[in-house]
Amino acid sequence: QVQLVESGGGLVQPGGSLRLSCAASGIIFRLNAVGWYRQAPGKERELVAAITSGGSINYADSVMGRFTILRDNAKNTVFLQMNSLKPEDTAVYYCYVGAGFQVYWGQGTQVTVSS
Repeated sequence: QVQLVESGGGLVQPGGSLRLSCAASGIIFRLNAVGWYRQAPGKERELVAAITSGGSINYADSVMGRFTILRDNAKNTVFLQMNSLKPEDTAVYYCYVGAGFQVYWGQGTQVTVSS
């Protein structure tokens, strides 16, 4: 049974930083693409950042230069370091693991950027 457990969300002021973590179990983590999506109220879920098993990285234009995705295969964990946060980054953030045609999702963690 695949499980993804997220942590690290919360309330932060504009310009602040947060680090999200997503720990996976029940899957050969190192063989799969992993990443983060987010969904703001009234909007569709959008890709934030992704990293393949080979280390290729893709970022949404809106977070380029502010967010960094990292994976630690030894700990089956993917991180999202978010700096210079803006109110428009407010959303529920979901991690995922893509295993072939199957995609597994975390439960989501709320990030709120507000003064």
